[in-house]
Parts: sequence; C-alpha cells; structure tokens
Amino acid sequence: MRAFILGLLSLAFSITANAQLIESFTDGNLNQNPTWAGDETSFQVSAEQLQSNGPATTGTTLQLTTASTAVSGVTWEFYANLRLTTSGGNLADVWLMADQASLKTSGTKGYFVRLGGTPDEISLFRQDAMGSPVYVINGQDGTLKSATNNVVRVRVTRSAQNVWVLDYDLAGGQNFAAGGTVTDATHQRSAFFGVCLTYSSANSRNFYFDDFRITDTVPPALLSATPTGPRQLDALFSENLDAISAASFRLVAGPAVLTAQPDADNLALVHLTLGGNLPLGTNTLEARNITDANGIVADGPLTAAFINQGFAVVPTFNQVLITEIMADETPVVGLPASEYIEIHNPTASTVLDLAGLRLLKPGSATAAVFPVGAVLLPGEYAVVCGSTRVSQFAAFGKVFGLTNFPSLSNAGDQLVLRARNGQTLFEITYSDTWYKDLRKKEGGWSLEMVDTANPCAGSSNWTASTNDSGGTPGRVNTVQATNPDRTAPTLLRAVALTPTTVRLFFGEKLDSVATTNVGQYALTPAVPITRVVPQGPDFRAVDLLLATNLPPNQPLTVAVHRATDCAGNGAGPITSAAFALPIAATAGDVVINEILFNPRTGGVDFVELLNRSVNYLDVQGWQLGVEQAAGLSASPVSAEPYGLAPGQLLVLTTRPDVVQSEYPTHDPAAFLTMASFPSLPDDAATVVVLDAKGQTIDRFSYDEKLHLPLLSDRNGVSLERIRAAEPSVGGNFHSAASAVGYGTPGRPNSQYQADPTGAKLFQIEPEIFTPDEDGQQDFTTLTYHFDNPGYAASITVYDAQGRLTRRLLRNETLPNNGFLRWDGLTDQGRKAAIGPYVLLIELYRVAGGETHTYKRNVVLGGRF
Repeated sequence: MRAFILGLLSLAFSITANAQLIESFTDGNLNQNPTWAGDETSFQVSAEQLQSNGPATTGTTLQLTTASTAVSGVTWEFYANLRLTTSGGNLADVWLMADQASLKTSGTKGYFVRLGGTPDEISLFRQDAMGSPVYVINGQDGTLKSATNNVVRVRVTRSAQNVWVLDYDLAGGQNFAAGGTVTDATHQRSAFFGVCLTYSSANSRNFYFDDFRITDTVPPALLSATPTGPRQLDALFSENLDAISAASFRLVAGPAVLTAQPDADNLALVHLTLGGNLPLGTNTLEARNITDANGIVADGPLTAAFINQGFAVVPTFNQVLITEIMADETPVVGLPASEYIEIHNPTASTVLDLAGLRLLKPGSATAAVFPVGAVLLPGEYAVVCGSTRVSQFAAFGKVFGLTNFPSLSNAGDQLVLRARNGQTLFEITYSDTWYKDLRKKEGGWSLEMVDTANPCAGSSNWTASTNDSGGTPGRVNTVQATNPDRTAPTLLRAVALTPTTVRLFFGEKLDSVATTNVGQYALTPAVPITRVVPQGPDFRAVDLLLATNLPPNQPLTVAVHRATDCAGNGAGPITSAAFALPIAATAGDVVINEILFNPRTGGVDFVELLNRSVNYLDVQGWQLGVEQAAGLSASPVSAEPYGLAPGQLLVLTTRPDVVQSEYPTHDPAAFLTMASFPSLPDDAATVVVLDAKGQTIDRFSYDEKLHLPLLSDRNGVSLERIRAAEPSVGGNFHSAASAVGYGTPGRPNSQYQADPTGAKLFQIEPEIFTPDEDGQQDFTTLTYHFDNPGYAASITVYDAQGRLTRRLLRNETLPNNGFLRWDGLTDQGRKAAIGPYVLLIELYRVAGGETHTYKRNVVLGGRF
C-alpha cells in the first residue's frame, strides 16, 4: 500500500497549485507542512501514518486540526484504518469544514464524515450552532464490520451548486463505491480541517490516518447578482474568494461600483456599493480576475444577468410634489364632493418610500402621516384625502387616506410635505387667484401644476383644470405644458430683526444651500457678515448674522451679488435694498394716505399707509381696525417683520392681484397681503392704525360725502390724502382723479399737494384751478399761518357779481397752521360757473378783541 501512496503523492506534487492541503506524514512530524494543533501530544507519526496515542481512558476525546478554508468546488480525500470494533464509544469524525478550531465543544459549525458509531457506517453529518449533528448523507449500516482492521479511503466532493457526493473504497484504493448524493448549502464558511476521536481504554492507539488531501480544481463561478437596495448589489460566487476589490466589477449599464465587501459569514458572497441608483429593468454584472480561496483564477469575464424592479427610498427635496389641489369642492362639477390633493413622483427610476412622510399646514398642532408601506412609483400620481374619503376616489387609482388630513381653505393656504427626519421636501402657498378664472374659483374645479419640472414656481405655474370633470386626480394634469423658470430671484426688501440679524426677502424660493455663501452679500457701510441662515419652509428669506451691532435708525444698504433660486437660476444684476434697525413708532409717524372703502363689484378694499417720519419702522404686529358702535374690529397687518422706510408707501389689502388689476397706476412692490381685512362700511366709519402695543398711530374718519359730489358713481373711487404733513381729517382728503383710474395704490396720490413754503398769512394754490377730476388742479387750497393762537374764522366764496357761492367756514376756531380747500362747487353741490371768484376771510381773535378782513382772488377755469 505504501508504494501506491508514494505514487499518489508524486502525482499530487505535480498539481500542488490546485491543492489547498496535502498531508502524507512523510516528514515524520506534525508541526510543519502543514501545522497541526489541538491534542498533538496524543498523536504520533508512525510508519508515515498518523496514529492516535492518547491516554488509555474510556470516554477520551482527542482532536487535531489544521487550517483550511475550502468550501465548495472542492474534493476531500483521506485514508483511515480503525483497528477496533466501532461503536457509539469508538468512532472517528473527520471534519471537512469547521468554523473554529475546537471540534469537541458545542457551537462549532461545519460538516464531517463519521467512521463507525453505533451503526458502524460511513456517513456525512452537518453540525449547526445548536443541537446534535444531523445526517446529510446517511451511509449503509454495518459498512465497517471488522473487529481489528476497518480500512477505508473516503472521497467527498462538494460542487459549486452545493451538491455533496460521498464515495469510499473499503480496500483503501481508488475503486470508489457510491455512498450517497445530496444538496446542502447551509454552511458557506470554513477555517479548519481535522479529526476528532472518541474511544474506550483499549483503543487509545488503534486509529490510523494517511493521505489527507483537499483539492480545488474548479474555478469560481458567478452564480447570481441580486439588487438589495437602490445602490446595493450582491454578487454570489460558487465558492469562497480570495481578496477582492471594486475594480473587478462593472455593470453593463449603470453606475460604477465603488466598493466590494465580502460578507462576514459567507466569503462567497460580495456586497457591492454603487455610485448611483440602479436603473430599472434588465442589467448584467461582469466580474474579472476573480480568484477563489485556493488560488484558482476564473477565466473572465464572469457574468450574471438580473432585473431591478426598484427599491423604495426616502424622498429628497422636490422628489415628491403636490401637483393638484381641490380646496373648494362645491358646487360639484364632476368629481367627488371632497377636498383632496394629488402627489406625484417626477423621477424616472426612483421608487419613493412615503412611510412617515408628513402633510401639514405650518402652525398646525397635528399632521397627516403616511402609513408604513406607502410607496410612490417612478412617474406615478396618487390622490391624498381624508381617511374617510378613500372609497370616493378608488376609481382614480392609488389613494392615500390620511388621518388628520388638513382642511384646505378656499381662498388660499400653505401646505408642506416633510420627511420623517423633519426635512422640508415640498412647500406650496396657493391662492384662489391662481385659478385665473372667476367662474372656476367659485368651486368644483381643482388647481393644477402646469410644469412638474418647475416645482418651485408659484402662480405662474398653476392654473385651473380644464378637464370637464373639474380635475384630474391620480393622473397627468390636463394643463400640463413646458413652463421653465429662467429668471433669477429678485430681492424684495430687507429688515433688521435685531442689532445683529438682518432678514432679506426674495420674490421666489431660493436654493437653501447656495444661499449660505457669505461672500454673496455685502453691507454698506461695511459690517462683517458671519453666517447666512435660509428660512424654511418656503426658503424665500435668509437671515444675515452680523459680527457687530447695528446702530438704531441708521440707514444701510445690503447688496446681493448672486442669489440662486431652487430652479438653479443665479445670473442677473446685483440687487440691493435700503434698511435700518427700526425704532418704535410714535403717533403720527405713519398716516393713512389713501383709502378705498366702496370698491366696484368684484373689487376689494384697500388702505394705503405713508411713513411721513424720518424713522425706519417695523409694522410687524400692527393692526388695522375699524371703530363702530359695537367697538373696534381689527385685523393683523403683518405676522412677520416688515420694514417701512421714511417716505415709503404700504398698501394693505387681502387681494393685491385684484387691486392691481383695477388700478393701472400702482406699484406691486408696495403691497402687503393681509390674511384678513376689517369690514369697511360703504357710507362712513373711522379707520384706526395700531402699533404692536395697541397704541394709536393714526385714525381717519371717512365719509362718502367727502367724495366729489359731481361724481356720478363713487364705487371704486379712493379718497386720497392731499398734504402729508396735515392732519388726517376730511378736509385733507379728496377723490382720486379719473385720469389715474380713480386710485393710485403704492404711487404718489393724484391729488397730492406739497406743503407750501413762505411766511404769508394766506396763500392760494393754485390761483387758477379746473375741477374736472383729471388730477391736474382739481381744487384750490387756502393755506394759512398765524403768529398767535385763538383765531376764529368765517371764509366765504363770492362770484364776480358779489353773489354768495359757497360758505367754506363759519365761525370756526382754527389752529395756527392749516389749509382749506374749495372744489369748485356751490353750497347746493352744483359746479360753479367758470370765472373769477373772491374768498372773503374774516378773522376774530377773542383774546385781544381783534377783527381782520382779507380777500384772495381765484379763478375757476375749464378745459376745452
């Protein structure tokens, strides 16, 4: 037999490159080529065979192991001779695979061939982490039946497909008989090969082994490629691999492979991380220069086809959009009588995981939360409604019925989608003006987004649905069209919130990351800016944090060199705004400058304020109210900071768009939208402006009789202040001129007069006037300046024949300075005839008993 073994070893050395282990004990030791460990003192090499030599004690267990990582695509061979009667107490286990060196203790996982045991058989067992060994291949009982000489050569093969084959030759040669075949892939990792013996006292030296051989002749194969995440792919090979790198892998179509990490428990499994999301559909993974743990290199490339059906990922900014809003469901046009919104996944290949996504209105105590398992496929639309309304929308496709679905205000609201980590994903502040259709805004029609590739836009990218049913829930909008944003954002205004914080307001949503670049902003006079903080959830404002305190009421200018909107537009000229750290307003700093209390049908009221002081003010927290018999009814002017510079006009209304469409002479930048507006009676009332502490800043008692009596229709005609410095009394207001459309919101008043200069006791301006409502000399004013207080006056207008035309004043006490106006009407409210007139002024001063009479000439003209 030894001659045969030597011939076998000669052949073995010629193919050593394919063998992980060859041990024939020709070197006579256990400590090299290979190194054995365990109970090595209880074994010896005798006649070039491994022989047991342990203590002669019944129940002894011995073990001997050497390193081996062979797992699959491998053949194990060994020779054994058990010179004893096998039994449950006399057996040998040859471990082909073991995950740890200890073969005696529980917890070791792997596979072993058992020789003997109670059935006297040759069998293949598997040992799991817990429990007793289990059969993989149950050999024939009584195979080892000699009492003194049980010779056997065993060969076990495990294919790349995890098919085990057990063969043996009871003569110890190569004429193998089949012992069984089975498939088992339970364990995919090995660290050791070895033997473990159990015997009674008489058999301590009766176990002999030789020709241990582990041969790998099969190169590794790529069995499969399996997507496990948006950017993860698992590559499974037929056997354990040697060191691996990302450079060995590539996708036929898709992103690059960044990392390749072997699995901790299965070295035949490699976890790949990709540089981008896997494209949907069929793909192929290629692997090159793949070497197994035994050094066998596979001819390449190895390939494995796979299909990516998509993995849900948490959405990022603008990956889930609100694309349709039904805020006013009645009267029904064709859709269910229920509020809803529509959401859309605009991506081409990303499945969105909506679990935990929150739909809310800022300031609300509750949010509507999407449930676990909620997903939105690439390009998919879905209806979102209240939890009790799902059945109404079932016919429209995917529906998410949410508890705490927010109530949608018909006039307008702000809606926000937030990820479960609090990140703002999408924000929209809609208004019923977005319908751009007076009929449809009355109800039953949805608002639809025009271009989903321009999600940051507001009114310009939304309009009323044109579908006959009133909307398109769950599908592409009928108004869909290309509507790109190519305009850079504009700086609207700046206001100092604190001595070290300045807030900038822009006309559209900003790129919240790009706006944080400190170098894009500069203050004049120079003040260092330490940080820029964008303000969510709509990101239309940023805060500049300053290194030093700003002095109160000292003008500065902020310049924005580049502002980038969320569509990526950043080009454009440098924009700037003046501001100062505001101070508290006092009574009279801000006055009512224009008021519309009787709008036309379809119109809305407005009040224009004028900062006639030299101070920078902040109207945050101010109120606009109306005093009536029932008390004061007031509405907040602004919930956020809003600076008012000296001389600045501010138009207050709930519908700037309506006011601007009614009056061509307007300035859009001067408008401030109020959430609600006090009800202004059409006949008369007192309007009050209150600061944040409730102190009165100005009040004006208007009356429809203050309008020019000659007007045939006073609806839609505003009352304008004549002189800024004069009191807010009826005599200082006049109907706006017809030439400007009967109103000038945000623009200088058509009836404005500059305060006269000089020290004359009485001045007439203009001396020729034409009361025709064209905004040019529509009335004349008599301005007076007294040296002493206490004058009472009567002022009467006479025509050239000395006939009484109009009594402007009768025995009324006057302040030291002021003016009166004559609009060219008679006491009967009719227009006086064209021609010259005399103003007779009679003064009486009680303190000194003084009486004075003055005359001033004026001409009432006409245009031809």
